[in-house]
Amino acid sequence: MKSTRKGLRAGELQKDTYGRLTCGECGDSLKKRNDPDEVFSVRICPECGTEWKELR
Repeated sequence: MKSTRKGLRAGELQKDTYGRLTCGECGDSLKKRNDPDEVFSVRICPECGTEWKELR
């Protein structure tokens, strides 16, 4: 699982006009899964299921 920063640099993720992260492959806005025991949250594409981690 890559980080969101690496995904942005590689072109796998994009930001829309409002600064939200979108999947580069599907074009959908990413959902967030937040586990209180972890240091990072997981960003998930609802269409293709690809996951990226994002430090809080």
